[in-house]
Amino acid sequence: MKVKVISVLEDNYMYLVIEESTREAVAVDAAVPRRLLEIIRREEAVLRAVLTTHHHWDHARGNEELARLCPGLRVYGADQRIGGLTHRVTHGEELTFGAIRVRCLFTPGHTSGHVCYFMWEDESPDAPALFSGDTLFVGGCGRLCEGTAEQMYANLTGVLSALPKETKVFCGHEYTVRNLKFALKVEPENEVVKKKLAWAKRRDDEDLPTVPSTLQEEFLYNPFLRVTEEPLQKFTGKTDPVEVLRTLRTEKDNFKKPKERPNPQAMLALEWGLFSPFLEKK
Repeated sequence: MKVKVISVLEDNYMYLVIEESTREAVAVDAAVPRRLLEIIRREEAVLRAVLTTHHHWDHARGNEELARLCPGLRVYGADQRIGGLTHRVTHGEELTFGAIRVRCLFTPGHTSGHVCYFMWEDESPDAPALFSGDTLFVGGCGRLCEGTAEQMYANLTGVLSALPKETKVFCGHEYTVRNLKFALKVEPENEVVKKKLAWAKRRDDEDLPTVPSTLQEEFLYNPFLRVTEEPLQKFTGKTDPVEVLRTLRTEKDNFKKPKERPNPQAMLALEWGLFSPFLEKK
């Protein structure tokens, strides 16, 4: 099972998962269809399905065009608001694409119909993969747009935490540096946070993705998975885990994004129509 990490829009990720023996493929959050089809042609793969985590435009906007360009394409999701939806999934439902197995995990909170996709191949030595959309990020979790702190806590510490710890986490956005800066504010003495942040900054400087992480790693530096730890409770002034998460999410919502220095070369390229944000990450 080969996962292609594709950077699109300002900071989104879409993914192409290819079964290497048959070259059959499924896409996750296919927001930029023509870019996706370019990569599919280059990989000599055949797109069988699209798995959509939630209905927001930057994750689902390409579905209808893909369905038009690929007759018979199956589009999976749990929310009727997802464009081009052909198959509505339920929690725990399992899908099969050749040797690729997918378990759908209902994780409302960011939206009321959010789903994460847990993916593996039987008898493969490779670690399984979690496509977590906007529920779990590297070092963070999604905003509570349509859900509650109780739901997000149940998702993170119940549904997702039950997965194998070696599971690779492929999230929906490149928010890692910002998330870890907040994590360092919460736990200034956490050496794992410091090392991960330094690593993420180097990746960012080189224009390289910070995905995937692993679930095991996330428990060491992601504040939203550490709500029972003493430093997190001290920072929030709360002891109940749900209240710790609720307070952390409010603090994170108000955590200011650092101002970015303008890039003259990028601005010049944009002016001449040469700049493309759809940079595929190997």
